[in-house]
Amino acid sequence: MSQMGFHDLIQNFDALGWIVFVTLCIMSVSSIYFVVANFLRNGMIRARMEKVIHTFWDTPSAQDAVRFLEDQPKGEPFSKIALDCASAAAHHQRNEGSRLVEALNRSEFIDRALRQAVARESLRLEGGMTVLATVGSSAPFVGLLGTVWGIYHALIKIAASGNASMEAVAGPVGEALIMTAFGLFVAIPAVLAYNFFVRQNRIIYARFDEFAHDLHDFFATGSRVEAGVAPVAVRK
Repeated sequence: MSQMGFHDLIQNFDALGWIVFVTLCIMSVSSIYFVVANFLRNGMIRARMEKVIHTFWDTPSAQDAVRFLEDQPKGEPFSKIALDCASAAAHHQRNEGSRLVEALNRSEFIDRALRQAVARESLRLEGGMTVLATVGSSAPFVGLLGTVWGIYHALIKIAASGNASMEAVAGPVGEALIMTAFGLFVAIPAVLAYNFFVRQNRIIYARFDEFAHDLHDFFATGSRVEAGVAPVAVRK
């Protein structure tokens, strides 16, 4: 009994046991990677979003505001949404009198660009979430598969030896149950992280929509509609 444990379990792995063990290890590493990556990415976005939004609206010159947005890091989404909107507005203005203007008015053209930009940046926020959800939902069952297979082999060995005492049964069965514990150890952090990032992403999505509506009002009409007040002209 003193030799029973995780080390002894690994030594007695067959092909399926190794597959289950390696799968759980890969799941664990993938989960840790995406937890760290999403935490850093969301932290950067939340730390910068208010500064980006307020600086954009507080900058007197539209050209200076665009330059400020262009200087933002590659992974900063609010600046990319605003730049796409400004580019769409400028493109529509340059093509006045063409078939483009006849097919779509300025508001519709800007709205389409904003929808595409918000959808693109929202999709980027989903990076790694599928992996976390998959690990959280499937890791316990992968560990359970290893446990069932380990118990099966343990019972076969016990039957072959003819020794059915508690000491002979408890060790091998206990070793097999370690795989279920390993699966839960992998799954629980993934589930907690998934729920945490879903909540954070929901807040960022709401800010995307709010910022996009303000951008649409500004580039389509020349003024930003403040909540609860009359439209106020924004200096260009």
